Amino acid sequence: MALDDRELDLRLHAAAALAREAGEIAKARFRDRSSFTVGLKGPQDFLTEVDGEVERLIAGRLHKLFPADGFIGEEGEGRIARGDAPTWVVDPIDGTANFVRGVPHFCVSIALIHAGGAEAGVIFDPMLDELFCARRGGGAFLNAAPIRVSTTKDMQTASIEIGYNMRVGPEKFLGMLADVVAAGSAALRCGSGALGIAYVAAGRSDAFIEHHINAWDCLAGNVLVAEAGGYVSDFLARDGLTKGNALLACTPGLREPLAAIAAREGVIL
Repeated sequence: MALDDRELDLRLHAAAALAREAGEIAKARFRDRSSFTVGLKGPQDFLTEVDGEVERLIAGRLHKLFPADGFIGEEGEGRIARGDAPTWVVDPIDGTANFVRGVPHFCVSIALIHAGGAEAGVIFDPMLDELFCARRGGGAFLNAAPIRVSTTKDMQTASIEIGYNMRVGPEKFLGMLADVVAAGSAALRCGSGALGIAYVAAGRSDAFIEHHINAWDCLAGNVLVAEAGGYVSDFLARDGLTKGNALLACTPGLREPLAAIAAREGVIL
């Protein structure tokens, strides 16, 4: 059974408050870089104890508020939902590489999935005090003001973020980069997939595309883009929740040319 509007709003408001609380903790630790140590999960895949602390805080709060809900966190916090209960998907600090280098471009990302779809998403950028929120059928907002994707239709005026990770290797990323630049677009990579997708929803960029991205990095942003009038590929297809997937999130006018580029590069959307 789908969540009704009241239940969705209740969870969205809770997630927004939690994202702010968690983000303020991350901001305080960011400003005192001597307060944490840095490790590696893999090449360019940084980890700090702050990631785990923030994730445990969010998981604990959500469990108290919604004890039957499931939870999937990037840093390993997990709880299986009972029956068809909703499940939270959380990235405590998306943009950890920026965080550890002193670059103020990172966020807390909290998404809610239920009945096979993404229902709500919250992304909080603590350094800019920007809270992006959306829920199915309710529109998308930045600090309570409605947002919409851009009206860009021409690749030669488009600004496109291309996500990169070491899982797919440099050749595929460089192929996508070459195709996007050859089409006349400005190519970006800012180090936070969640914020990159949120920026598409807010009309600050025109598209986000990546060969492979994990659920906690994109699900909240996907809701934002869809509710802001954009196009989002079917990320949850083919076990996207547990294994990750390719992603295209864009203004509708760029869907066809970017899908054609993705197809040339062997990306299954």
